[in-house]
Amino acid sequence: MDEAATSPPLEISAQEARRWLDDAGAALRVIDCRDPEEFAFNRLPGAELLPLSTLPSEARTRLGEPTDAPLLVYCHHGMRSARAAHILRQLGYRGARSLAGGIDRWSLEIDPTMPRY
Repeated sequence: MDEAATSPPLEISAQEARRWLDDAGAALRVIDCRDPEEFAFNRLPGAELLPLSTLPSEARTRLGEPTDAPLLVYCHHGMRSARAAHILRQLGYRGARSLAGGIDRWSLEIDPTMPRY
């Protein structure tokens, strides 16, 4: 069977991501693939910074051996995180999903108190 046919969709909505966080809590790895300055400005609860520029070389060191476990990856608007989720899947992290619309969508739909830029 085609691997793409057995993998979950690449993107996840803000509402679905919120359910993931509510259900899995600390067990869910949340990866922020933005730059350090953006991470310092705002971030999702429990997020770990792993910038897209270093992700291919640091993924195994930072995330451990590839698994099927869910990984929520986000950026500002969802473009970098879609790329990051794709890279992670190529590296064997088949549960990687990108937050559609990024942290900006999260701040609009889930947490309006979060600062936007």
